[in-house]
Amino acid sequence: MTTAAVGAEEFSETHWKSLRYFNLYRLAVAALLSSSVLFSPSAFPILRPHHGLQQPVLVSLYLVCTAVAVILAYRHRQHAAMQLTASVLVDVVIMTLLIHAGGGLGSGLGSMLLVTLAGAGLVGQGRLVLFYAALAALAVLFEHSYRAALDEFDAAGFFQAGVFSIGFFAVAISARLLARRVIANEVLARKRGVDLNNQTVISQRVIEEMQDGVVVLDRNGKVKQSNPRARQLLGLDGDGEHRLTDYSPELALNFADWCRHGGDQGALVRVPASGIELRVRFVPTESSESDALVFLDDLGRLQEQAQQLKLAALGRLTANIAHEIRNPLSAISHAGELMREERRGEMYERLLRILLDNTQRLERIVSDVLELGRRDRLYRETIDLRQTLPLLVEEYLARESLPADVVRLDLSGKATLCFDRSHFHQVLWNLLGNALRHSQRGVGSVHLLVCDAKADGQVELHVMDDGEGVGEDRREHIFEPFFTTHHRGTGLGLYIARELCDANGAKLELQSTRPGADFRLLGRSVECQ
Repeated sequence: MTTAAVGAEEFSETHWKSLRYFNLYRLAVAALLSSSVLFSPSAFPILRPHHGLQQPVLVSLYLVCTAVAVILAYRHRQHAAMQLTASVLVDVVIMTLLIHAGGGLGSGLGSMLLVTLAGAGLVGQGRLVLFYAALAALAVLFEHSYRAALDEFDAAGFFQAGVFSIGFFAVAISARLLARRVIANEVLARKRGVDLNNQTVISQRVIEEMQDGVVVLDRNGKVKQSNPRARQLLGLDGDGEHRLTDYSPELALNFADWCRHGGDQGALVRVPASGIELRVRFVPTESSESDALVFLDDLGRLQEQAQQLKLAALGRLTANIAHEIRNPLSAISHAGELMREERRGEMYERLLRILLDNTQRLERIVSDVLELGRRDRLYRETIDLRQTLPLLVEEYLARESLPADVVRLDLSGKATLCFDRSHFHQVLWNLLGNALRHSQRGVGSVHLLVCDAKADGQVELHVMDDGEGVGEDRREHIFEPFFTTHHRGTGLGLYIARELCDANGAKLELQSTRPGADFRLLGRSVECQ
């Protein structure tokens, strides 16, 4: 539906409402006149029955006509101009007859026609308003001419009738001009209301879709409005009234300090419920209640984005120069192997071993970074862990020349995982290597536990070791790229493992730090589509 059609439809509803009010006014006047004639004619000298039953009959007829007009305006919403014209015609005829019965315009009933024309000018449209004024003027002039023909000529009476006629036109035209102005303002207000509503809807949608949290606070720290991301970061439950102190006392203290001193400096706070570290920025508003906007940024997400950009740039660089790097590395490695065949002393052997070890490390770094570029090239399938895990553990132990009892394997539940098989091998290879590197390498030092997760349709794979565990100062950095505690490590193993898990819809996290470390892989156990 177009805007013009909507405006016409709304104006029609407004028009009918005005017509109903106009008819209700006429009905009230008719009821008042009828009550005066029937119960207290002396209270209104202009309605004293000098002419027998003439005035009571006219007033009763007027009451019936106005009642019918009211019913039609409510029940029969068609032909509005015709209904208005009929109402004005009835008023002109009845009021003219009452004026004549009351002794002319001196009775005071002429002013009732002014009110009728004013109402018709507000409700009516176009030239009909002038028609109503002309009809009233002709009726008054005809009534006075008839009176002059019966009695004697009264120049003052004709002058009064002329003044009333001019007043009819003036009132009708003024009311019509006022109505046009009101209608124009109403259309403009309606249009701006629609624009404002559209802007509000768009703004609300933008705020809801923002990746950053947005909270509106009053000066007392009460949450007045928030978007879904803010409710997720702060742990707000539902849309009821919340106070900032109930969810983050540290954030409430920062807000109170900002209210006292102002400024645009941000702050770092931690939410107790989720442990998420947030970067907070307070912004004043021009609202009547001096509300404040609070922007919440998940610092962890920002760090992840920075890491992604860092790794993406490194990946592009490595992919471009991998060939150029690997060729010299291969040459250096081959030359080192040839030089190893010569025996030139202990110092020579130690330097040669350093050379070859670092060559292999550079080769692993290039391979790991290139592997990240292939994280999205996956083919998920249902992996039976009861068959896959023993073979993979056996292969790893054989390659590292470790006894078979170093790794203990426990499987229960469905023990199936929806995962890309090559990705799963690389993830488990990295986790096993990390666990064995930090374990005591005794019997059962590394424990692989497979069980059903609490959530339906998921499986847990735990890789645990009996080492010293991960310190609290390193726990937050354990999955960062190029973070390593081993002199021969690349710092990409756990990071690549988590990235491959994310690509397969799984989750890799560090469960506990002492005794030993416990890395949990949580993934789907249902059949892959």
